[in-house]
Amino acid sequence: MTSPVSNSSGPSGEKPHSFIANLLLHEFPYGLVMLLTLAGVAYTSFSKQPIITYWEILTPIIGVACILSGWRRTHNRQERLRLIWTQVLHWAAFLVAMNIALLPSVQNLLNSNASGIAILLLLALGTFVAGVHTMAWHYCALGLIMAICVPAIAWLEESTLIILLGILALSGIGILIWWAGQRWSAR
Repeated sequence: MTSPVSNSSGPSGEKPHSFIANLLLHEFPYGLVMLLTLAGVAYTSFSKQPIITYWEILTPIIGVACILSGWRRTHNRQERLRLIWTQVLHWAAFLVAMNIALLPSVQNLLNSNASGIAILLLLALGTFVAGVHTMAWHYCALGLIMAICVPAIAWLEESTLIILLGILALSGIGILIWWAGQRWSAR
């Protein structure tokens, strides 16, 4: 007779994932999209150049991530096909809208900064709505963060010198405090 000693394997012989591994597996798509979005926003903010191609590449990546997130909530083949088609059509519509904003006749009305911000705003709206349709609050939150980045980019572009001076001043104060602390502890 064997004793009921607990081993690390599950009923099918597979090892259970740790909490962190499960968290990373389930949160990876959201984190990846957030990281790519923040990288694009940072580049746009500091280069003052729109990166329209980047947003057009990021759009299908977000679409695939939304499908992966919604997949867990589907129960049969019909629901999965519906999820795929609704997300494909959703993101195709936003890609078309982005490209309409890039038409020469529209570009005559917008400068390059305005075009980049308009495309980011479309991407934010698309991400939020995709989150609603896939019932993934993470994408709703990401869409809101992207939308908040639009005025933040405009503010950063106008305030870069002030922010830089503030960072330098805080760095100088920090160095002085560190230096004074070193001198004080040497006594």
